[in-house]
Amino acid sequence: MPETLQIRTPLPSDEEQVRAAQKELAAEDFDFFFWTSEQSWADYLGILRGEQEGSGLAPGRVPATMFLGAVGDEVVGRVHIRHELTPVLREVGGHIGYAVRPEHRRRGYATGMLRLGLQKLRELGVEQALVSCDDSNTASIRTIEACGGVLEDVTQQPGAEPKRRYWIDLTD
Repeated sequence: MPETLQIRTPLPSDEEQVRAAQKELAAEDFDFFFWTSEQSWADYLGILRGEQEGSGLAPGRVPATMFLGAVGDEVVGRVHIRHELTPVLREVGGHIGYAVRPEHRRRGYATGMLRLGLQKLRELGVEQALVSCDDSNTASIRTIEACGGVLEDVTQQPGAEPKRRYWIDLTD
């Protein structure tokens, strides 16, 4: 794991970098931060705090924490942890989603952010973490397996790419 990588909750000063990351990953058809242009940054940070506390959740949502992966002041990616699983999250999504900005890939940040996110789940009392990725995403497959992921299966949802579902033991 890169020594200087940290995960932290988003700050008011992160807006510009998160906007840039959202745009970069939209080009790959990936929603970096689940933030819409209709929301102010301050309002969105309030929503994230509510999700972390489990207050005001929409139906089907679970408490969750969004972290930014940062090296110094530079946002290199994000990791989103869901504190628990619904039946839908057991099929698609799992406990953790992560992304690395294109210019920061192939430096170990995905593995580092996933490891740090798993530690946060362990602190929440989660003993087994479910992490999923597209069946064709070899970089994520390597990342998850490097973090102890054991493949349970590959599932197919109608109209979607097959998903690999991994479990990671957090008890040791």
